[in-house]
Amino acid sequence: MDYEEIEYLLENKKLLGQKGTTGTQASFLELFDGDLDKAKQIDGLICEKMGYDSYFPVSGQTYTRKYDTRVLHALTGIAQSAHKFSNDIRLLQHMKEMEEPFEKGQIGSSAMAYKRNPMRSERMAALANYIIADSINPAITASTQWFERTLDDSANKRISIAEAFLAADGILDLYLNITDGLVVYPKVVEADLLRELPFMATENILMDAVKAGGDRQELHEAIRQHSMAAGRVVKEEGKPNDLLERIAADERFGLDESKLSEILDPKKYVGRAPQQTEEFFAEYIDPILEKNKDALAIHADINV
Repeated sequence: MDYEEIEYLLENKKLLGQKGTTGTQASFLELFDGDLDKAKQIDGLICEKMGYDSYFPVSGQTYTRKYDTRVLHALTGIAQSAHKFSNDIRLLQHMKEMEEPFEKGQIGSSAMAYKRNPMRSERMAALANYIIADSINPAITASTQWFERTLDDSANKRISIAEAFLAADGILDLYLNITDGLVVYPKVVEADLLRELPFMATENILMDAVKAGGDRQELHEAIRQHSMAAGRVVKEEGKPNDLLERIAADERFGLDESKLSEILDPKKYVGRAPQQTEEFFAEYIDPILEKNKDALAIHADINV
């Protein structure tokens, strides 16, 4: 979505053109001896010279600052996505399922030398927060303009627009660096999955027990009670999840451990996720990569 927004802005970018002091092109009419057609043509010629396809047909001394809000909106979209990405990486690193790159001489924490803090993701989140907060600047500037413009326009624009682009550039460098060196620990992922899977599988267990002749309402209440009890064992006693053993021992379900193990095959719970991922790459990502293949060799070194 962020890519599409940027592509739309690039395809529909506009130049002010040459409108003169107040946007009326009066000075050019004077220069061209009142030739209206020639004064109009100069906008198109300037656009062509500067690589633009179109210009703002009507303006004051400056182009409408609403355009700046559209540009910042695109950068804010990148910031939103980046922040979400950084949050997920930080959570997964906390769970020890995944880690961002960690340099040989990197210090993980100033106080605790053993730590491997996700410092790149933290920096990404900080920059994203800045852009999101910064995005209100052009909106305020555009909404408070007087007839023409006042100096709050140029002073604010020179700071807010430039710094938003610099921050977005920093975010994208961090994106490149993190994804280049991302480390995944499949065994930890598997252990976490198998620990939680019995709770996730209760709906399937209920359906199979009902097919075997059980009463749905009675079994639903039994699963609730067993789940609460198993959860207490895990959280209060630090013991393994024994939900399956509890259900296997409950005659109302009519399911032995072999049948429950069959129900707990993780592949039964992924749905179309593998196909969705492959289709997404084939239909959306691969065409973008092909269009921008010259940029695929870009890498970023980050010092933290």
